[in-house]
Amino acid sequence: HVVVDGRTTLGDENRIFPFAAVGTAPQDLKYEGEPSTLSIGDKNIIREYVTLQPGTKGGGMKTTIGSMNLFMACSHIGHDSSIGNGNVFANSCAISGHVDVGSFVIVGGLAGVHQFVRLGDHCFLGAGAMVAQDIPPFVFAEGNRAQIAGINKIGLKRRGFSPAEIRVLFRVFQETFYGEGAFRERVLRLYEEYRENEYAAQFFKFISESRRGIASGRKVGSDTVDNDSDQAS
Repeated sequence: HVVVDGRTTLGDENRIFPFAAVGTAPQDLKYEGEPSTLSIGDKNIIREYVTLQPGTKGGGMKTTIGSMNLFMACSHIGHDSSIGNGNVFANSCAISGHVDVGSFVIVGGLAGVHQFVRLGDHCFLGAGAMVAQDIPPFVFAEGNRAQIAGINKIGLKRRGFSPAEIRVLFRVFQETFYGEGAFRERVLRLYEEYRENEYAAQFFKFISESRRGIASGRKVGSDTVDNDSDQAS
């Protein structure tokens, strides 16, 4: 009861569950049957009713999916997207076309991601998040439209980040979204200050390369931001 269609390649040890549709024609009215591809790495888990779709001539002709991702039931990856490794896409979440997802990202159930959005490594989207702008690495976001609410503290701990590394990222987050001056000026100043830190540099590089813009930070004083305050101690 699985359909694997089109010009689809799969690596080793992928598990595909009943009623999944892998490589069927993209849901794009501009698609005209061009020989686009879907490339899938190793050890992915593709649960019931998942849809993974190939590229189009308007987006580079390919969709790429890395390894060790979990696609829960009814999740969707649209055409011309690029998916890294070790991600979790929870039930009924929808990734539109042309979306770039890093690695070790968690997308909550029923979340939706707009076309051309980028999701940075180790970020977390809460259930039902509607994401219209880029989400940098290491943070979590929620809401409609999704706002950045803090550092993905639990996720980073699980991935082996040290308390010191998390504290630095928390300070970077706080100063970037709640510091003095214009956003662009803060980013330039903080990049110079933290450029020797690997993860901070990755954070600012992602922001500097954004084309859709970065999602806004939730207002200071929200419960979510306060819950991360112990990282600064």
